[in-house]
Amino acid sequence: MFKVLGYHSKKLVNYCLHHLILLILLLIIAFPLIFALIKSTQTITEIFTYPPKMTIGSALLENYFTVWNDYNLKQYILNTGFIALVITVGKIILSILAAFAFVFYDFSAKNLIFIFVLITLMLPIPVRIVPLFDLMKQLHWGDTFYALIVPFLASATGTFLFRQFFKSFPSNLVDAAKVDGAGPIRFLLQILIPMSLNVIGALAVIEIVYVWNQYLWPLIIISTNSKNVIQVGLNSLIGTADQGTDWGIVMAGAVLALLPPLILFIILQQQIIQGFSLGNEK
Repeated sequence: MFKVLGYHSKKLVNYCLHHLILLILLLIIAFPLIFALIKSTQTITEIFTYPPKMTIGSALLENYFTVWNDYNLKQYILNTGFIALVITVGKIILSILAAFAFVFYDFSAKNLIFIFVLITLMLPIPVRIVPLFDLMKQLHWGDTFYALIVPFLASATGTFLFRQFFKSFPSNLVDAAKVDGAGPIRFLLQILIPMSLNVIGALAVIEIVYVWNQYLWPLIIISTNSKNVIQVGLNSLIGTADQGTDWGIVMAGAVLALLPPLILFIILQQQIIQGFSLGNEK
């Protein structure tokens, strides 16, 4: 068929073919989200209709209003937003200070300490849960926001990211700052941090999404319902075998829960892309 087509026709066919493949892949990837959006607007009867109804249902406002007000979702989102904000700010500050020390200061066993920091990346949360739970119990921090925030303030990922970024700074920039009389604090606040805004933005998105999706640790350490986080709250929407589950309300809760990190990701997507380029713009 291609032999009888001209150059421009072949180019048009290839263009359409590529975009058709991309569109199919996009629909496959986005199908779970589209399915959740549609089901969040349907009543329980419409959800279990056969053949499945894949159009907007009749309970759009009712489902979202119910899950927001009757199932305490607003409180879960506020709790999670507060915890995510504090952890993210704390992690960024501590990571910048740690990376600053690793790059611009000389002290004994510096490389060994950095390797030890990296090793902590290999210890997932489930491995640390039992000793962490014992520690929180000894500190009387059980069922408090302290237990959800303090253990996650340090970040090996953030330290590594900022260290690699700071190491890419040209040495003449550091020398010029010293010649101008800039001390360590001034150099950090007026030069390093303004030049690190893209990395800060990228790390902020990573950490907020990480905290937003936490489930196991809050489920173990928090017993008061009003202090719980969004992922545990979503689980509570699923009823017991006796009560049954209104999947329209569950889907509405899931859609509302994904909106804050999604909006943040859209706002900071440029910083994420530039942040992981690690200094190519310098």
